[in-house]
Amino acid sequence: MLGGVREAHAVLRKAATGCGVASHASLRNMNLGFPWYQGIRQAHGGGYRGTTILSVRKGDEVIVIGDGQVTMGAEIVKHNVKKVRRIGIDGDVIGGFAGATADAFTLFERLENKLEEHPGQLRRAAVELAKAWRTDKYLRRLDAVMIVADKETTLQVTGNGDVVEPEHGVVAIGSGGSYALAAARALMDSEDLDATAIAEKAMNIAADTCVYTNHNFTRESINVDQQSEDPKEGSKEDL
Repeated sequence: MLGGVREAHAVLRKAATGCGVASHASLRNMNLGFPWYQGIRQAHGGGYRGTTILSVRKGDEVIVIGDGQVTMGAEIVKHNVKKVRRIGIDGDVIGGFAGATADAFTLFERLENKLEEHPGQLRRAAVELAKAWRTDKYLRRLDAVMIVADKETTLQVTGNGDVVEPEHGVVAIGSGGSYALAAARALMDSEDLDATAIAEKAMNIAADTCVYTNHNFTRESINVDQQSEDPKEGSKEDL
């Protein structure tokens, strides 16, 4: 392994010399396709550490679940942060965030304002938030990613102005998001497991695998049948 790393590093140096890169520090900013080198950059670079948020939609239920760990560098600073909450006038939207806590709560407040402008239209409110997030000078500095869901749809909203609806009813973000997503997708075909059971099993796998994720989970769910029977829902304007 050590010989392979040295050989790859020698290739990096040679490539850097050919490109006119003189300093060793510049090598750390290069990405020439070596998996081990990319892994080192990801491990020591930025990104949304210290959280995993997962949403599962199956049958008559949709759930958003998140862990409670906050990590600063190599230090765990808190174990019980609530990263999942209800928003909206009637609490009919659930969401979770990855990223800076203060930034995420600011975005939640902005999303609540959009929901007040477009009641019952989560997709439209999320699109309007994403537009503001991308164009507003203040919002562009907020470092967070969100998952939001209501009785009809689940969305991932990013700071790049993207609003993504998952294809299979499962979406995850954060440092352990890929582990939780893979586990939940694998469990979706199990007829014996509902959305809550799938989400909890997947989050436990993520917490066992990702060092930035713990087992102190916060959950919020919506019963789709009960929500759809609500007379307040009425007709809604399509986006």
